[in-house]
Amino acid sequence: MTTTISIIKSGLGGLLLSAGIAFCGSSIITAAKAELSANQQRDVTTLIENYIRENPSVIRDVLAKLASDEALAMKQAAYQLLADDSGDPTIGPHDARITIYEFSDYNCGYCKRLFPTMMEILADDKDVKLVVKELPIITESSLAAAQAGIAAQRQQKFPAFHAALMQWRGKTDDNALLAAAKQARLDIEQWRSDMNAPQTMAILRRTEQAAMALELRGTPALIIGTQVIPGAVPKEQIRQAIAEARKNS
Repeated sequence: MTTTISIIKSGLGGLLLSAGIAFCGSSIITAAKAELSANQQRDVTTLIENYIRENPSVIRDVLAKLASDEALAMKQAAYQLLADDSGDPTIGPHDARITIYEFSDYNCGYCKRLFPTMMEILADDKDVKLVVKELPIITESSLAAAQAGIAAQRQQKFPAFHAALMQWRGKTDDNALLAAAKQARLDIEQWRSDMNAPQTMAILRRTEQAAMALELRGTPALIIGTQVIPGAVPKEQIRQAIAEARKNS
């Protein structure tokens, strides 16, 4: 008697075991179907159980493969969420070859430290754009600031607003937001309306989901190509990541 055993995934929670069995020159072409008699089904089950007991590495290898496949699927889903950037604040040419995603909070001191570095990067390389993923996690006022940044994007004046608020010293309260809005020459009434628009809140929820999927632990965090770079890192490290992304694009 010869036996072939294969193990495949059945949903997320179990394994479907199938067996093809040949008996002395005659064969059962399809396994584990209604055509099998009760005795044959018991034989198949016993055969599989014995095989697994004698070869425990089979289960280990299959579970490792399933875990690897699931991790890859989660990573792909995270990057799909990241790439959905409609309505996100942007600095740089819309058709730039390289996109840097920055998860940022206006009350984050490290984000403000990173700001001049990012502006130098954009000034030096006209084929790079920055997409700011507003992630308000520091204080209560961070939420209003994130809404304000997205609302500034609606008027296509985000770069000036972003610069003003990133250079603000102290808590980003209402006075800071209004000062930045005026410096960017926003339509204040429209800006306030857009801050509380459903579309703005939807963008913030989408960003939160992307941050969770990417397992980010704080701000700032840069995503360049497939690299996730946490913290206010040196300019050279960012340039290296850009070069790598350009090579792989």
